[in-house]
Amino acid sequence: MKITFLGTGTSQGVPVIACKCDVCKSSDKKDKRLRSSILIETQGSSIVIDTGPDFRQQMLREDVGKLDAVIFTHEHKDHVAGLDDVRSFNYIQQKPMDVYALKRVNEALKREYAYVFSKDKYPGVPQLNLHNINDEKFSINNVTITPINVMHISLPILGYRIDDFTYITDASFISEEEKLKIKGSKILVVNALRKQKHFSHFCLSEALELIKEINPEKAYLTHIGHQMGLTKDVKNELPANVALAYDGQQIVI
Repeated sequence: MKITFLGTGTSQGVPVIACKCDVCKSSDKKDKRLRSSILIETQGSSIVIDTGPDFRQQMLREDVGKLDAVIFTHEHKDHVAGLDDVRSFNYIQQKPMDVYALKRVNEALKREYAYVFSKDKYPGVPQLNLHNINDEKFSINNVTITPINVMHISLPILGYRIDDFTYITDASFISEEEKLKIKGSKILVVNALRKQKHFSHFCLSEALELIKEINPEKAYLTHIGHQMGLTKDVKNELPANVALAYDGQQIVI
């Protein structure tokens, strides 16, 4: 399985518009973060988790020529705003794009992209097959995916586990029951917004506490804001098995 970090930034990305802080003005490419998303390539299938506002740019940067499905964690704009651009894959692959999400999220997509689902469709709009999922395992082609229920303040959202890889973003709480689904993962990706505590995302210390509890071989932090600090400084503060993920990074399991 190959994982590509398409984006590792928070909802505003890094740099933040008009911000003059050291991180936003940094020339280090690892401090440049598009909105969070990953590409999973395994067993002949290509799957993206979340299509944020930078989806087109991410697909072009990684030269992605095939996409079998999109899975959504939740309906916030920084995770769904690029969905329209799957129409390029519709044209190349000559079929609708399969989309997997909670029923609530699919209903939000129908509102956000009303023109896609209207009775009289405008020519060239994206073609989507929406699939409602819940907390039960589901399959895309021959890939089995286990949803993990996490909380984004009061909003239930989904993380996902495929084999020994688990991806969680935008979490502020995970129940003990759901942690059992994560344990045993060799690779864990989890959100860590900044060092200071935040009301809707894990901060750095909370993410590290979760990682210590799960004890994966390697953990990567994502959904990172400019308040985290410079990558070159923060990496020296992390345990040996933890790293800040960066855009374009690839890992193989």
